[in-house]
Amino acid sequence: MKFAPFVDLLGGEGAEAWEILTESRLALDRGEDVIVLSIGDPDLETPGFVVDMAVDSLRNGDTHYTELEGRQSLRASIASKISRSAGVEIEPERVTVLAGTQNAFYSACRCLFGHGDEVIVLDPAYVTYEACIGSTGAQQVRVEQPALTGFRPDIDAIERAVTSATRGIVFSNPSNPTGVALNGDELEAISRIAVSNDLWVVVDEVYSDLVFDGVHRSIAGLPGMLERTVTVSSVSKSYAMTGWRCGWAVGPPELGSHLRKMALINLYGLPGFVMEAADIALREGAEEIETARAVYRARRDLVVKELSRASDLPVLVPEAGMFLMADVRAHNADANEFAWDLYRATGVSVLDAGAFGPTSRGWVRISYGVDDAQLEEACSRIVSFTG
Repeated sequence: MKFAPFVDLLGGEGAEAWEILTESRLALDRGEDVIVLSIGDPDLETPGFVVDMAVDSLRNGDTHYTELEGRQSLRASIASKISRSAGVEIEPERVTVLAGTQNAFYSACRCLFGHGDEVIVLDPAYVTYEACIGSTGAQQVRVEQPALTGFRPDIDAIERAVTSATRGIVFSNPSNPTGVALNGDELEAISRIAVSNDLWVVVDEVYSDLVFDGVHRSIAGLPGMLERTVTVSSVSKSYAMTGWRCGWAVGPPELGSHLRKMALINLYGLPGFVMEAADIALREGAEEIETARAVYRARRDLVVKELSRASDLPVLVPEAGMFLMADVRAHNADANEFAWDLYRATGVSVLDAGAFGPTSRGWVRISYGVDDAQLEEACSRIVSFTG
């Protein structure tokens, strides 16, 4: 039987790198001595008061269809959160609640881009962006954020990449995989390019609550950006709610009407009890965010310290998030091969960062989403492996 040409647009060049995650998780399920540092799934538990809210909602019969765009109370809580980071008022009408950041990103791309369009993506970029953009028929145009500059944006290169076909700019802030948090000058430079060329900006801010120093700033609040920015994020990382699948897209009201239609045909609303849980997390979870930020900062420092004992293994100290990048080129120019050799020799699973784009080839991404004891043991094994 034949499938539609659409299915050919759903892959990505980085798919092979994820095989190590699949293998290591299966080994873990079999009880083998492995430490999985190749995925960003927090080991922290969803806060108890959030779980209680979901359970209470279920017991109270909150098991029916819900509003396609999300419950008004949750939309208001999300709008308030984005308003604080953007420094401008975001109305709840700009918010569409969807099934996680990934679903929000895909839905936004389907509404913004199409055949013949070019979309600038800051490389390295999260691995699924390629397929999301490609599924629209648009062409992804990668712009390198050079390793030599700490994977920071090359503003001149972004400007040079703009053509008459360019429709938008896509990036994550803070970045997955690099942990780079864009500063004010960088955001303003990107905004100037977007405004002067009438481009959309789609920004993934799922790690915005996990900036270790300073305050996260949303590009949506800069002059001329509110009506051309789509901010996607979720409760997954901030509140250890990856499995709850609750996120959002925040943008112009007209986009919201299109996203509502998307939700009508492919989602038909989120479970009410999930939205109630997400709402209370956003309204009352400030202390949990502070705790998570402190935990990840301490783990980052632990990994940086322990890996400093390794031979020829430079690391990029992340400014945010739950990942650290290590340069393995002194050991193997093929980081995927290095990752598999490391795994087979030590049981430690890390991810070839080349999955996120050619700029990060020769690097691996290491998650610190496990407890300190496992991190120390994993680092010890990596140090021994590198000689």
